[in-house]
Amino acid sequence: MKLARTLQLDISDENVFEKPAPSGEWAISGGFEFSNWTEADLKGKARQAFSNGWYSIESGGRASFVGVCNITEPELEQVRRTLAQTFVDHYGAPDIDAAYPVACEEIDQMRNMCEDFEDNTLLMVSRTLTELGVEETYRSRGPQDASLEAFAVHGSVD
Repeated sequence: MKLARTLQLDISDENVFEKPAPSGEWAISGGFEFSNWTEADLKGKARQAFSNGWYSIESGGRASFVGVCNITEPELEQVRRTLAQTFVDHYGAPDIDAAYPVACEEIDQMRNMCEDFEDNTLLMVSRTLTELGVEETYRSRGPQDASLEAFAVHGSVD
């Protein structure tokens, strides 16, 4: 089974997201967070999270990149429960029994997408707001195509 983990390839996420996700947390698209948004909501760091931020299940932070990797059944069950509890605590689900199937569906959508990729494939998301709601598109860079130099910021301490 596969899912994706957040990646911080440089410090840019620290600057563009209100709540950047640390590297290594399990991630999903997280488009649900924007389901009731309008153009008026798309300002500043919120716009950046909307435009291209993956959602970290553990911290609720955002990341520009995620990497595909294997997940065990016990890890999968833990992220399902964590996301379901987040739906209760922060998104208005009435209880864990109502939230759990929705969390499973969100995670299964991401798992299904990840199954099509090799381990260590980088994924990126782009969102636009349309008359019908939020539209998401995805891009990928296979492990052989993506070098750190393509994403890292290089500089000098001098």
